[in-house]
Amino acid sequence: MSEAAAEFHPGDQDISGQLATYALFGRMMKWVALGIAVLLVMLVLWFCVDAGFFTGLFAGVVLLALGITFLRARPAETH
Repeated sequence: MSEAAAEFHPGDQDISGQLATYALFGRMMKWVALGIAVLLVMLVLWFCVDAGFFTGLFAGVVLLALGITFLRARPAETH
């Protein structure tokens, strides 16, 4: 056991796989959160308020369009 601890050198490991996984997870979670928000708004307006299906659908589509507009990846600015 002490041999394995002696072979460990902090900072020498390649972490590119972990960084890519973390970035992918972050990108996926923002879209999942948008989907949940759209579904929640649509269902609340449909069932909990006397707005009806089409009002809930319209609000969901508007929220989805706004979410896509604000959450999509933007190209990196170069100066």
